[in-house]
Amino acid sequence: MTKDLHAVLVRPLLTERGTHIQEKYNQYLFETSPEATKTDIKAAIEKMFKVSVENVRTMIIPGKFRRYGKGGGMRADWKKAIVSVAKGQKIDFAQSGS
Repeated sequence: MTKDLHAVLVRPLLTERGTHIQEKYNQYLFETSPEATKTDIKAAIEKMFKVSVENVRTMIIPGKFRRYGKGGGMRADWKKAIVSVAKGQKIDFAQSGS
């Protein structure tokens, strides 16, 4: 399945946990399209950031119930990817030209 790179990778997740695994294990967190496969995610990251991807782990995060006035509703489910980059390589989000 070939897609536009920006359709596969929605955004990087810059969280406290993400920063910790980035420094300790050289892994990065991304929010991805729910339809994207591990192969799509790997190809998009290698092309956008010019790094070698060793492993991709994905998970579906279920939407939470939120109240809106008197009623309520569900937020949408979304997909998260944890990407392992080859040793010695880094992803610089500020300099990524796509």
